[in-house]
Amino acid sequence: MEHNAQQAQKDKIMEHNVQPSKASTSRRSFLRRGLAVGGAGAIGAGLFSAGSLYTNFAHAQAAASPAVTKGDVAILRFLAAIEILETDLWQQYNELGGIQDSEVPGGSGSTAYTAALQVLDGDMSQYIHDNTEDEISHFTFLNAYLVSKGADPVNLERFRTLPMLKGQFPAIPRHDADLHPKDHLQAIANTAGFHFGFIEQGGTSLYPSLAQGVTHPEVLRILLSIGPTETAHFQTWHDKAGNAPALTDPTNGLVFPDLNASPFGGEDFQTNLIMPEPTVFLSRKFPPVSIIRPTEPGGSGGAVATVKAWTADGLFIGQSQDFLAFLRKLAEQADETRRG
Repeated sequence: MEHNAQQAQKDKIMEHNVQPSKASTSRRSFLRRGLAVGGAGAIGAGLFSAGSLYTNFAHAQAAASPAVTKGDVAILRFLAAIEILETDLWQQYNELGGIQDSEVPGGSGSTAYTAALQVLDGDMSQYIHDNTEDEISHFTFLNAYLVSKGADPVNLERFRTLPMLKGQFPAIPRHDADLHPKDHLQAIANTAGFHFGFIEQGGTSLYPSLAQGVTHPEVLRILLSIGPTETAHFQTWHDKAGNAPALTDPTNGLVFPDLNASPFGGEDFQTNLIMPEPTVFLSRKFPPVSIIRPTEPGGSGGAVATVKAWTADGLFIGQSQDFLAFLRKLAEQADETRRG
């Protein structure tokens, strides 16, 4: 009976941790307020909060759980940071184009923007909602697991300082004027459709790459269990981006070509081909094989490459050097990890 009571309490804690905070962040919080990083044992207020429950969970597990390595912790902390960043991005999309409910609260919705997204697929609102919920569950689980092993969780609250950015090609309506003309709004939705795939592409390779540096079997199980969900996300968005209608944005000249027409088309651009293509793997002495790629072993720079890609995408424009240095350090520590 005592064991059952302890298990029930643990399940209750974990159930709470995967639910988003009711005090949700405001619209486009990442672009408007920025990010924060901290190594304290308690998570700050807002979306990324879990309060003392993380500490309680740690006390309940510490005695019975074997220790993970320093390298395992480095990998888990970097992945937690990436999942927090993904959560913030997806919550912004959900606030205007997804389903707002108790699972992913905080949005007001935009009828016009939602309709433009649904040109790419009629189920876009549901997919955006579910992707957002997945990312929330990923970072809350990873942080709870870190604390259960006596390690610091990742907190991205302290640097929420960025003003609203004025991107040339927005993926979210910045103000009511962006709702018109029709082709401008559709270009914004098309941009979002391609950005969805970009967000999820990194995790598709990152998890299997970092898994090769993990030592503890349970940590390996975590990476091998979360990683495939990132692949499922990427393939979903890969499919939807191909449905973006060809058009030219009348306000800024952004062109979305017909990828199925000359000079495009063929197997390289055919938009209903979304499965991985066979490629060389391990050695050219083997026949081509369909795989997730790249998946070089840990230490090949996958974590640092992810940070560089997100930086080049403009996600961190205006962010402090302290934040960028911290994120790079997390990435370098994850990449330096070797099994054993």
